[in-house]
Amino acid sequence: MAYETGQQLYHRVELEGRDKLTVSGVEDVERFDEGCIVMATCEGTLVVTGEGLHIGKLSLDGGELQVDGRVEALTYEEQQAPRGSWLTRLLG
Repeated sequence: MAYETGQQLYHRVELEGRDKLTVSGVEDVERFDEGCIVMATCEGTLVVTGEGLHIGKLSLDGGELQVDGRVEALTYEEQQAPRGSWLTRLLG
């Protein structure tokens, strides 16, 4: 279940053992296969890697995602700042 505080979704990650993952605050699933799931959350992009990963439940209205399979790693990707033109970068 995604928790809302005003207009903003609340992000929560719950891992039971290494075979059941529940994530709330999910805004979109960008891509997935048996080895990797990439999702946009209200706290940034979350990458889940493992073996035999399967999305058991996805509710974008509620912002919740459940994953079954062997989870090996959870990684957040940092958003990169826009680079601007080469002249802007040169003059800083």
